[in-house]
Amino acid sequence: MQFSDVIGQDAIKRQLVQMVQQNRISHAQLFLGKEGSGGLPLALAFAQYINCERVNGISKPPTLDLFGNLETPAAEDTSNATVVQDACGVCNACKKAAQLIHPDIHYSYPIFPRKPGAKSKCTDFVTEWRSFVHSNPYGNSYDWLQHAGADNQQGNINVYECEDIQHKISLKPFESAYKILILWMPETLGKEGNKLLKLIEEPPPNTLFIFVAENEALILPTIISRTQLVKLPPLSAPEIAEGLVKNNLATNTAHQIALLADGNYREALQQLAHTDDDWEVLLRDWLNAIVRKNKIAQLKWIEGISKQGREKQKQFLKYFIHLLQQAIRLSITEEANNAASPGLDFAHRLNKICGLHQQEAMMQELDKASYYVERNANAKLLFHALTIKFYHIISNNSVILVR
Repeated sequence: MQFSDVIGQDAIKRQLVQMVQQNRISHAQLFLGKEGSGGLPLALAFAQYINCERVNGISKPPTLDLFGNLETPAAEDTSNATVVQDACGVCNACKKAAQLIHPDIHYSYPIFPRKPGAKSKCTDFVTEWRSFVHSNPYGNSYDWLQHAGADNQQGNINVYECEDIQHKISLKPFESAYKILILWMPETLGKEGNKLLKLIEEPPPNTLFIFVAENEALILPTIISRTQLVKLPPLSAPEIAEGLVKNNLATNTAHQIALLADGNYREALQQLAHTDDDWEVLLRDWLNAIVRKNKIAQLKWIEGISKQGREKQKQFLKYFIHLLQQAIRLSITEEANNAASPGLDFAHRLNKICGLHQQEAMMQELDKASYYVERNANAKLLFHALTIKFYHIISNNSVILVR
């Protein structure tokens, strides 16, 4: 993967390029950013950039001499050349890195035992890992575990993987100047991670560690203290929209989805998968059943939403939160200059049936519901409880009318 394939994060890309060009690469770095900010794609692009033959001034790949020793070609004179801002993507090192088969770039990630008592290591899942990264590089740990067939099993980086890391890092680089380990989701490292502390603090020559994390609070403090922190900000809506347009999505639709994604490109892709769902109709039916005190309609609606998948339920809750945010902005600023904004008319109607404090209370309940959905709460009980709470929050009997 090249930097040009990574959505946004231009300032971080320039910082990483400068590190390499000035030979100031820290031996252990922690890429810390919320889900969907692009930590893993950025780490992959950085590793490829470091080992790219063009970046290192090598005109042709290394060869073996008559005695079987690695013979590195002389570096080109780049004193007057412009700084290479990205990996070339065409040299042997780049091709191997792009296919995740470079012998000097290693990967560790959460895994699970395929059989009870199995001493699983990441190399046992390498085929699934390559498939996952190529198809969904912005996915989270849940996406990865489902892709690997974990079902309801929890993933972690176990003691056997830590021992395998020690073995791999002890080897000399095969082809490139640096040997790199990309460790994704160090939050899943338990006490076993202490086995890596000395290796991280005093690695072999030309060895780099790149940790990619989403939640700093879950990482072992002893690992954080041994790494250089690189914070990744959430993506902006224009950056997400640009990424969606590159995937052949219509510009208007891309901007609408980007507004709802809240800086999370994975979330944008999830919404894209559900663009055919009419959340407005679903929400209108729910609110009408609540304010009309129609218990039969409420039970029918709860039955329907509970049969939807967890991702669809999350998307619906996020859609409702976004509409409430729009309604609050409208009630405070009294601005109507965003007439083309999706859901604006519905936001006006929400302002007619509930005030600011009611909307804030509903948003808090929706946030809690999203949290519980993520953790496999019983959908029927969850949405039944929400229906009762919203009935008490909405004090009048106004109805969201059909447009």
